Amino acid sequence: MPQESSDKKNPSDNFAEMFHSFGNALAQIFDDPKFKEQAKEFGNTAADSAKVFADRFKDEDVKKKFREAGKAAEEFGKSVKESFKEKRKKE
Repeated sequence: MPQESSDKKNPSDNFAEMFHSFGNALAQIFDDPKFKEQAKEFGNTAADSAKVFADRFKDEDVKKKFREAGKAAEEFGKSVKESFKEKRKKE
């Protein structure tokens, strides 16, 4: 992805980067060569899709949906964090 002149990225770039990073993180977590390839493909496909609908980020309905998706991702992250805390307490 080309670097913009400023450090500030637009929402579509952030969206693409998020999926690319997510795919890479999952591949590293599961450390399975076949899964790594699929996760990489997923990340690349999602990144390409983000570029296609970049203009939709201006729509209020789309903003609302992304806020909902962000909340779901945050809840997932909290759940994973709590799961690790509980596992440590049991050990």
